[in-house]
Amino acid sequence: MRLYDTAAKSVREFTPLVPGQVSMYVCGATVQAAPHVGHIRSGVAFDVLARWLRATGYEVTLVRNVTDIDDKILAKGVTEGRPWWAVAAHYEREFQNAYAILGCTPPTVEPRATGHITQMIELMEQLIAAGHAYAVDGDVYFDIRSYKDYGKLSGQKIDDLLPAGDSEGESRKKDTRDFALWKSAKPGEPAWPTPWGQGRPGWHIECSAMAHAYLGNSFDIHGGGLDLVFPHHENEVAQSKAAGQDFANFWLHNAWVTTAGEKMSKSLGNSLLVTEVAKRARPIEVRWYLASAHYRSNLEFSDSALGESATAFQRIEGFVKRASAIVGEVDLAKTKINSDFAAAMDEDLNVPAALAVLHEVVGNGNTLLAANTSVKEVSEVLASVRKMLDILGVDPLADTWANVGEDSQQLTEVLDHFVKQQIQKRSDAKANKDFATADRIRDELRAAGIALEDTADGARWTLEQ
Repeated sequence: MRLYDTAAKSVREFTPLVPGQVSMYVCGATVQAAPHVGHIRSGVAFDVLARWLRATGYEVTLVRNVTDIDDKILAKGVTEGRPWWAVAAHYEREFQNAYAILGCTPPTVEPRATGHITQMIELMEQLIAAGHAYAVDGDVYFDIRSYKDYGKLSGQKIDDLLPAGDSEGESRKKDTRDFALWKSAKPGEPAWPTPWGQGRPGWHIECSAMAHAYLGNSFDIHGGGLDLVFPHHENEVAQSKAAGQDFANFWLHNAWVTTAGEKMSKSLGNSLLVTEVAKRARPIEVRWYLASAHYRSNLEFSDSALGESATAFQRIEGFVKRASAIVGEVDLAKTKINSDFAAAMDEDLNVPAALAVLHEVVGNGNTLLAANTSVKEVSEVLASVRKMLDILGVDPLADTWANVGEDSQQLTEVLDHFVKQQIQKRSDAKANKDFATADRIRDELRAAGIALEDTADGARWTLEQ
């Protein structure tokens, strides 16, 4: 198997540190808002990788963290008028629900940052003792010039960098580009006791501490979105290796989901919540869409592209259901993986090439069905197709999707039909300048927990969070 290593800037042979075992750390959510499909693409991409590794015989330990203390979470608490921990808990559940909706296998462990303050303090003590960090008035900073390889992962040069801007009091730093490991307490903010006073962790120290706690001094793969390469992953490398750890052997990064060529983000106002998108296409079709592009390629999101992708999946699903009606259940555990599919997956997880193989096999299967070929031949093709779909996490007959109840799907469709009728009535009222009726319809929907958003393409509805 070959994987693209961001640190090496090339595809290289993947050999696990421990034969037969793969250890992975994937940066998870900062739980300060409901997840959009751009957030969840990472979850899907690394779920496919974990599934592929398991399918080829590896025992996989996957750690995916939750950042539950952060400047954004504190700010959201103020905006929403509730405690920061309530904000974090609420949106953590939102993310877990989104992962489940799209069929992501739960990680081996999902640690929270606030549960690992002790490990962070120990790491900072090591860095200070080694001369790589320093404390000032309750803050602790990493001295980036003390680590000679700083910038190597991302290709940055220290002198070209802007100030870190992650804490107040930049003038107290040795270099304004030094980043905060620990932030001294401010009135009303959460705080924990340390040798340097009360405070809370900086973002970067959290992942280094949790990765070491669960995977040890060295592990195979560190993953996350492309936007994390700098500064987050660069800072993780620096503080971990400066503390004497070998840290990650491979660095894998998935590209963005974009809209109109721009990275999907809430600041651009173009984010699409997973729960909303899953009303426009079935969850299994959304997963298929997110997984179908190469993980290192940007995926341009649009409703038309989602619809085309869903149609392509439905053709494959149609074969699976027709063939299953003839041959019944197949034993996937005893089914060999198609060699061409395996070759594609082994070449830096090349899902598009793997899907080309899948489509070819499905085409052959449809030919067999049309020719009324023997059950044995159809069964072999069906088993091969379902094996490939299972690795991608989109086998329509898997328990994962069977648990997405028909009743729930039907209820969503009925609700969508009803709301769209109300939206049309509201639109007609506005056209007739009957704004009182238009406002009444909007208010009645809001009272029922349905929010309307007026866009250039008409009104859209979402369930209020």
